Amino acid sequence: MKLESVLVLGTGLVGTSIGLALRQRGVSVLLADRDLGAVRLAREMGAGQEWHSGEQADLAIVAVPPDHVATELRGLQRREAARFYTDVSSVKAMPIARAVELGCDMGLYVASHPMAGREKAGPGAARADLFLGRPWALCPTEAARPEAKRAVLELIGLCGANPVEVSAEEHDRAVALVSHAPHVAASAVAARLSEASDVALGLAGQGVRDVTRIAGSDPGLWLGILSGNAAPVAEVLEAVSRDLTEAAAALRALAGGDQSAGPDVTQLLKRGVAGHGRIPGKHGGPAAAYGVVQVVIGDRPGQLARLFQVCDEVGVNVEDVRLEHAPGLPLGLAEVSVQPDAVAVLQEALHERGWQVP
Repeated sequence: MKLESVLVLGTGLVGTSIGLALRQRGVSVLLADRDLGAVRLAREMGAGQEWHSGEQADLAIVAVPPDHVATELRGLQRREAARFYTDVSSVKAMPIARAVELGCDMGLYVASHPMAGREKAGPGAARADLFLGRPWALCPTEAARPEAKRAVLELIGLCGANPVEVSAEEHDRAVALVSHAPHVAASAVAARLSEASDVALGLAGQGVRDVTRIAGSDPGLWLGILSGNAAPVAEVLEAVSRDLTEAAAALRALAGGDQSAGPDVTQLLKRGVAGHGRIPGKHGGPAAAYGVVQVVIGDRPGQLARLFQVCDEVGVNVEDVRLEHAPGLPLGLAEVSVQPDAVAVLQEALHERGWQVP
């Protein structure tokens, strides 16, 4: 089928981003939310128009926390708000089970979950390109009609994402490992900083920022997510806890002069390197080994644009870029990841143009 109209119920980050992406593809988008201010902001950003009860869409997208999905789905189906339905919450088994309990029409519903987000919440943080190239899970039940599945697949394609069909249970175990448990682990590290001295915080570098970046997300939202996937997340955290407990014991032994404990710590670090190496690269395949060019960059408007202009002039593609600011100084360090054979080319070009390349 061709999606011509979509209803988005829930105008937070994900719902509004979907609206923006679909509007760029010419799809008519209707917006609904209990927070009328959020609807107004999403509308002003160009994500769609306010939905009025009685209007029917081809597909309704329930973009609310996991514990509200089934109730909202039932309400929309009773009003015949759309031909087909999906949700985009980050937990799948619990909403599906509750939808069955509430008597929702499971033939018209295919649960889904885009693996994309930001630390910021709300419609103001939405982006039309949020889903480009990202995996988007869909979890059809045996009752789901083929037409409903096709509608969700078209939605995924219009948003520029890559569909991945999995069972709800497999999805929840997977996101517990790659998303939910890492969030709790990052929060645990960040929680130590709430009691840190000014000296420690003054020494904080990019490493601790990288580890704790996702800990800045909305705690209320994450409590709902973790509650809906509690058992799989607990299993991952218990395994991580065992690793940390063993590492702490080995470090205590090293502190006491027992050098035989060193290999235990080394083994964990090696496993970490191996696990990190298995994270897919930017196009979903094996992670690529890039070369890194470090450049001192001024903390003022236009500097990144100038840096990227040099890359463009010499035909070097920027695979990734990271910025680390120098505390107390109006400059920072840009780490530009490029193909290994482009490192020398970019370094020479930057030197010629007066950039400081350490």
